[in-house]
Amino acid sequence: MNDRDFVVVVLGGYGNFGQVIVQRLSSIAGIRVWVAGRDLAKAEALAQQTGSQAVRLDINQTDLGQRLRELGTHLVISTAGPFQRQDYRVAKAAIAAGAHYIDLADARAFVCGIDELDEAARKAGVLVCSGASSVPALSAAVVDHLLPQFSQLHSIWHGISSSEKTPGVSTLAGVLDYCGKPIRQWREGAWQTVHGWQELSAHDFPAPQGKRWVINCDIPDLQLFPARYPGVRSVRFSAGVGLRATQFGTWLLSWLVRGGLLRSAVPLAAFLRKGAVLLEPFGDGISGMFVRLQGLDLSGNALQRVWELQALNNDGPNIPCMAAVALARKLAAGTQAERGAMPCIGLLDLQEYLSELEGLAITTAER
Repeated sequence: MNDRDFVVVVLGGYGNFGQVIVQRLSSIAGIRVWVAGRDLAKAEALAQQTGSQAVRLDINQTDLGQRLRELGTHLVISTAGPFQRQDYRVAKAAIAAGAHYIDLADARAFVCGIDELDEAARKAGVLVCSGASSVPALSAAVVDHLLPQFSQLHSIWHGISSSEKTPGVSTLAGVLDYCGKPIRQWREGAWQTVHGWQELSAHDFPAPQGKRWVINCDIPDLQLFPARYPGVRSVRFSAGVGLRATQFGTWLLSWLVRGGLLRSAVPLAAFLRKGAVLLEPFGDGISGMFVRLQGLDLSGNALQRVWELQALNNDGPNIPCMAAVALARKLAAGTQAERGAMPCIGLLDLQEYLSELEGLAITTAER
């Protein structure tokens, strides 16, 4: 380490996603990593394992910007979700410290509203980027990759089916926030109302994954993609888990919320997580993601293209983390020139994202 190292502070650095980011960034020459969070003992334990440093930071502390400046921070990566009910205090603290900011949010309002900080970010000469995750960063990179094959793009249906590995309570609370609740989706050229964790559908992945069931989820893509891809008439996102007991249980839970028998599924997050963990031994460790585009090819004929990713050995949870790693690498190298505040769309191409997954049991294909 030296004074010219690019200093990255990972908030929530000892959490599920934070650990992956810390481990990967700590292996990159010229990057110095601070593992940050409220529990200093956990931060120190991970720092010792990865050759990084530990610091106690709380996203709610009033002097966060000052503390970031004292650490010599060049980049803040926030994994401290859920983001559904957060404001932009961490991003503002990063701007005040003259540091770039990246988060892994997939909360629709949070990601889509980040541009309210654009003027402040540009004045500070920093990049403020929200949604550096599987959605919208990877999903948009896939659509951009496939788009040149189309003269007209009519529909986008994409989704994620995770393995049995259960996320943390915060992540689970985030996805339960809209369970059974109304969601606006772009369907047939107009905004329509659907409901979270409903509209049960199946996607047939190639072997060894096979058929997986998925249901409606609320993500930033549903709002960002109709504007990014003019002419598209339908944008749909679905998600699920490999274990059918968990999948269909969540679907049934959504009906209790929709029917008014349960106000919200969020208070059940800790209880449901315990149940999901008990079922983990029955899983296969396989996650998948698909992006299905339909429209017209360059000759005006009907065209459908499907891009698919499969992750074995429970390597799937690494995928959402790699947009932040790829952007940190580019910022440290001085090759990421974009400044201002924006959702994480168009900042990484597909190859830049996938290159960070090398060495993992992850494959991609098109058909």
